[in-house]
Amino acid sequence: MKTVLHDYLKGTRALLLAKLDGLSEYDQRRPLVASGSNLLGLVKHLAGIEYVYLGTSVGRPPAEQLPWDADGSVWDGADMWVQPTESSEYITGLYRAACAHSDESVALLELDAPAEVPHWAEEKRRTTFGALLVRMVDETAHHAGHADIIRELIDNEDRTSEYYLTIQRAAEAFTSREA
Repeated sequence: MKTVLHDYLKGTRALLLAKLDGLSEYDQRRPLVASGSNLLGLVKHLAGIEYVYLGTSVGRPPAEQLPWDADGSVWDGADMWVQPTESSEYITGLYRAACAHSDESVALLELDAPAEVPHWAEEKRRTTFGALLVRMVDETAHHAGHADIIRELIDNEDRTSEYYLTIQRAAEAFTSREA
């Protein structure tokens, strides 16, 4: 089971990073939905999550604390967007390093190894490595889905394909029904 979970995680990581391919720095960073989600910010967020769930929580913290964790700005969403001083190479390199660190945890630990997530409520803090590996697969797939939508918004901004317009017309049939 550990191998299956790890393979899903590695595959989903690759899909996420592929969403950055061929994009300018601007397109990697710009928010296209009201929440502010952006491609490079999702990668930055997942780097931190990899380090926490599959590193720190199992007694394997990263060598250096992430700046947004150290100053507490993670709790204000600083891990969800990229500062002008943070290059895309820095963020993707950080993500790859976090993934490699997590991969080492997968190699070293059994699924039933004890884990403790420091930022969870005291009564829910203790868990297992296996539960966190499942959570990491879920978290990565969740955000990879967001990345799919954001990339589609970047690539298809004109929204004039006949398929799109057919779906839009079908939806518009309900505009007068909602009052």
